[in-house]
Amino acid sequence: MSDPVLARQLARYACNLSFEALPEKVIACVRQRFVDSLACILGAYDEKPVNAAIAVAAKVPQPASSVFGTALRTTPELAAFANGIMVRFLDYNDGYMGLEPGHPSDSIPGCLALAEAEGATGSELIVAIVIAYEIQMRLQDAASLNKRGWDHVNYINVAMAAAAARLMKLDEGQAEQAINIALSAHLALRQVRSGSLSDWKGCSAANAARNAVFAANLARHGMTGPAPVFEGDMGFFRQVTGEFTLDVEGFGHQGNGDFAILRSLTKTFPTNGELHTAVWAALELREQIADLGAVESIHIETSEFNRRVLADAEKWQPKTRETADHSLPYNVARALLDGDISLDSYSPQRIADPRAGELMSRTTVSEDPALTRLFPRHLANRVSVTLKTGETLTREVISGPGSLETPMTDADFERKFRRMAALHIDRSAQDRVLAYVAHLERQVDYSELFKAMRAGASLPEEAVSR
Repeated sequence: MSDPVLARQLARYACNLSFEALPEKVIACVRQRFVDSLACILGAYDEKPVNAAIAVAAKVPQPASSVFGTALRTTPELAAFANGIMVRFLDYNDGYMGLEPGHPSDSIPGCLALAEAEGATGSELIVAIVIAYEIQMRLQDAASLNKRGWDHVNYINVAMAAAAARLMKLDEGQAEQAINIALSAHLALRQVRSGSLSDWKGCSAANAARNAVFAANLARHGMTGPAPVFEGDMGFFRQVTGEFTLDVEGFGHQGNGDFAILRSLTKTFPTNGELHTAVWAALELREQIADLGAVESIHIETSEFNRRVLADAEKWQPKTRETADHSLPYNVARALLDGDISLDSYSPQRIADPRAGELMSRTTVSEDPALTRLFPRHLANRVSVTLKTGETLTREVISGPGSLETPMTDADFERKFRRMAALHIDRSAQDRVLAYVAHLERQVDYSELFKAMRAGASLPEEAVSR
C-alpha cells in the first residue's frame, strides 16, 4: 500500500524513476522543450530583470553553475534564478492548463544549474526534467491555486525540490524533507499576476526554483522540514488548496508510458498561452478587413478564466510589458493592427500606440459558458468584428499551433530558436547548439553549451558528436 504521506510518495517517485523507463518520444520531447527554453533565454538577453539577477549572481562567484550570455559562474541557486528569469521573461516558454495554469519548463534552468554543479550526465538531467514536469503538471491537474489567491509557482516548489533531490542523489527521506522545506517556506501570492503586472511576474517561477534548490541542499545536510506538509492540521491542503488526491502510482513510468510532459503545450507567440487562439482568430479576420477605420466594434467571447484573468480593469490600459502580454483586448487589437504578435508588440511605443487604445475602446469581452466548458482541454476564443456597414465577421479558434492537436515540430522549434538567436549568436554557433541538444542524453560537459550561447562563441566539434 502507498505511504499516505504525499510528500514521501513524490520523493519515492523522484528517487526511483530511471532513464531506461523513458520512451524515446519522451526523450525527444525533452529535447524540444530544451531548445524551446534556449530560444526564450536568447530572446531575454539584456532585459532589465535579467541584468538585475546577473548583477546579484556576480556578487557570489563560485565555479559551480554557469549563467547564460555571460562568462559568469555562480551558485546553483543564483544560476537557477538568473537563467530561470530568461526562460520566463518573454512569456514564450511552454505551458500547461489543468485546474491551475503553469509553465513546467520553468524548472529546466534549475535542473541544468544543478546538473552542471553536480557533474550529472545528460541522461540524468533528462530524468530530472521529466520528474519536474510530471509532478508540476499532475499538481496542476489536481487543484486550483489562483482561485484561492495563490500563485501557480507554488507547484514549482514541489516539482523542483523533487528534481533537485534526484540530481543531488538524495535518498527518499532526504527528498521528502526537501519537498517539506520548499513548499512550507516559500508560498507565493497570486498578486504577482493580478492588476498591473511588475517585473516579478517573470521572476516568480525562477525564485521558486531557486528556493527549491536551496531546500534540497539543506535536506542533503540533514535539515528537516514541517511534516506532513500537505496533510497536516496547518498544512497545504487546509491552508491553501483544499484537500485533493494524487495517484502517484499512476504517474508516468515504464509500464504505462503516460508521462505528463507529452501533454505540455508550446507557443508560437511570445504572449499568454490562453489568448493564443484569440490572436489566431484576429489574424484570420484581419485578412477580410481592408480598413480598420471601418471597424465599429469588437467583441471577444472567451472562457471564465480568460475573462477574469486577461480582461480585468488594468488589462484595458496596459502600461507595462507584463500587463500587455496578459491583456486579451490588447493582443487582439495588436494582431489586427500588425498582422502578428512579436517581441516588438510589447515595446513602450507599441503599448502607448493610440491606435491600439482606440481599438480597445471599441472592444468588449464576455464569458461564453460553452467555451468555459471546453476549458482547460481547449483554450478556445471567439472574436467578432462588426463593421460600420452593419456586417459582422466572426472567427472561432478552438486550438492552434502548439496544441495537442497540432503540436510544433522539430523544424518549428528550430525556427523559433534561430529567430531569437539571430541578434546574439552567429549561424555557426546556432548550428552547434542545436546539434548539442540533439545529443543531450550523451553530454557530460555543459560548459560547451554555455560558451556557444555567448555571442561569437562556438562549440568544439567533439561536443557535437559525443
